[in-house]
Amino acid sequence: MSRSRINGNFIDKTFSIVANILLRIIPTTSGEKEAFTYYRDGGMSAQSEGNYAEALQNYYEAMRLEIDPYDRSYILYNIGLIHTSNGEHTKALEYYFRALERNPFLPQAFNNMAVICHYRGEQAIRQGDSEIAEAWFDQAAEYWKQAIALTPGNYIEAHNWLKITRRFE
Repeated sequence: MSRSRINGNFIDKTFSIVANILLRIIPTTSGEKEAFTYYRDGGMSAQSEGNYAEALQNYYEAMRLEIDPYDRSYILYNIGLIHTSNGEHTKALEYYFRALERNPFLPQAFNNMAVICHYRGEQAIRQGDSEIAEAWFDQAAEYWKQAIALTPGNYIEAHNWLKITRRFE
């Protein structure tokens, strides 16, 4: 087993142990505990193993049970990740938007939205539509600026792209 796989398993196990302890000591309703269980055990675990259909089912169930907007934002973000992985970019963008409505401090959602827009810009270039490409690149730039504003020092490649393309203000 590779070192990264061992470290990943250690981190996953540590997270699970800490989460279980917190669930016992922090006052939460049974619905919140059940939502978190669907999120952690069903969603995140299945997602990390590439079982996207199972992960989506568990995330949808967690959404049904979870009432906290902040927690819901992470569930929606993870649903967006699955749709991104499946190449369903329109659906992914929808879920990232919904996550950001509940938690506007998710730089990773802004980054993923920018990556999708940049990809679509590249597709438009390949199709010979430079005007559409520029619109997608401009949108990508706006999302990357928001991600960078939330986490200065992260997204170095995006920051460099913004400078190179003169989209950084």
